[in-house]
Amino acid sequence: MTTHPHPINLAIFGLGRWGTHLLRNFLALPEARVAALVDPDSQRLHELRDRFSLDETVACYHSWQQAMAHPGLDAVVIATPASTHYPMIAAALEAGLHALSEKPLTLESATSLALCQLAQAQQRQLMVDHTYLFHPAVQRGRELCPQLGPLRYGYATRTNLGPVRPDADALWDLAIHDVSIVNYWLDQRPTAVAAWGQTWLQPQTQQRFPSGLRDVGWLRLIYGSGANPYPVVVTVHVSWANPDKQRRLALVGDRGTLVFDESPQSTPLTLHRGQFQTQTAPFVPNGPQVEELAVASTEPLKQMCAHFLDCVASNTPSPVSSGSMATDLVKIMEAISLAAETGRQIEM
Repeated sequence: MTTHPHPINLAIFGLGRWGTHLLRNFLALPEARVAALVDPDSQRLHELRDRFSLDETVACYHSWQQAMAHPGLDAVVIATPASTHYPMIAAALEAGLHALSEKPLTLESATSLALCQLAQAQQRQLMVDHTYLFHPAVQRGRELCPQLGPLRYGYATRTNLGPVRPDADALWDLAIHDVSIVNYWLDQRPTAVAAWGQTWLQPQTQQRFPSGLRDVGWLRLIYGSGANPYPVVVTVHVSWANPDKQRRLALVGDRGTLVFDESPQSTPLTLHRGQFQTQTAPFVPNGPQVEELAVASTEPLKQMCAHFLDCVASNTPSPVSSGSMATDLVKIMEAISLAAETGRQIEM
């Protein structure tokens, strides 16, 4: 942890479900001081003031432009729809403030890149809340990948009944998590993507979503061979219209499978060891053995919030979830959207 000579003054833009989680975590960190809250809903602001017993010095605003002028701010935390991120972050950086944004950074790589360039020019930190990269099981999983031997393939499922977003489809909202985790575990980005999906709830076309907002999607991520004898293909299924809630990701090698599972009845991280005794017929299995791996019980979002405060205090880019890393994810999601729209595999 970086030493903080004084608390970092924050304004939080957007107090919906995720903004409230961010507020709770920043209030619990002594290195932060929540100075201002922004939400157009007066009743929401009143409820949160009561729920968290907020000090009278915490200012409440209905517009983010008003909050930008709040005296003594060091940074803004943005938990608003993705389509609103660009003007808010740009204004904050131009005002000399650091910025933490909910994912995705924006819905276009060009605007994401412009924000990264602005942050660099202003010598301010831009970080994006890709929370899973701060999950102890995901961090431990990255360390264990070499134990799997040459990698063969991967698969993931992320389904639930809601929440349904009005500004991005299920691929942008849900699959971006699994893309970020697999990229982190493999320490590389995909070389090609393919995707397809269906729309029921919001078929109205939007500029970025000509087929409407997909409620279910499947994608195929193809990673270069690297140290493997062949490319690694990862398939992902996401839906916000499926009450069978699953959050499970697995990476398969020739010596075993690493599984990250967030189901309440499951151990978050397990290593299923097993391989064939010979690589020629008959293929006799050796194992399997299931090893439940101990991971810290710290809340990933709290880790992320503390990491952002460290980056602000030291004025150094995040080595985990910087604006440039988030921009690369936006580029990948753009390719996934194009693949889903055209039915073609997109080379990266």
